[in-house]
Amino acid sequence: MMFGKVNFVAALALLAFSSVSAKVSCEVKKEVYAKAVMKDANGTTIGVVNLYQASNLDSVMVTGDLKGLGAEGKKGFHVHEFGDLSNGCASAGGHFNPLSKNHGGPQSAERHAGDLGNIVAGADGTSKVAIEDKHISLYSGHRNIIGRAIVLHAGEDDYGLGGQSDSLTTGHAGARLACGVIGYALSPTPAPAPTPAPVPTPAPAA
Repeated sequence: MMFGKVNFVAALALLAFSSVSAKVSCEVKKEVYAKAVMKDANGTTIGVVNLYQASNLDSVMVTGDLKGLGAEGKKGFHVHEFGDLSNGCASAGGHFNPLSKNHGGPQSAERHAGDLGNIVAGADGTSKVAIEDKHISLYSGHRNIIGRAIVLHAGEDDYGLGGQSDSLTTGHAGARLACGVIGYALSPTPAPAPTPAPVPTPAPAA
């Protein structure tokens, strides 16, 4: 009888420990902001890419406005392995690929973590970036991209489907047009509330 009681107490202790462990592992962490100042081969700033992750359980939101992108059309947009720009964008290494996968598109079953697809440059050489991705993270872990680089390419990413010799490594996206190191950032300053319209003064009674 005593043996059964001991087993029951041990089982309760194990259950309590498991519950605490699960709670710790599923802890939701606070929001994180980051940014990358994008510069072209001449060192000219062409815009800023902002990154935001509401919690460690959410996707990363990537937004920004870029200019000076040259020819109209799609351009490959990736996270690269290194934040080393000592030799310009050339020293940023290859695509961020912690799981050693082949290159693909954002929705491909197999892809690099850093494969964010294409952005589209307009006829005026500008582009508005708006990407949501769950394969990268601003939190610690193997998907963390803080300290790495965003690289914008001159050509379209073929998502690994183009049959070129480099389709499964770079998406045959061409030269590196611009890049920027991803670093933690302060949360954006909230926009001031609009000034209320003045209330008309009633006309004096006749």
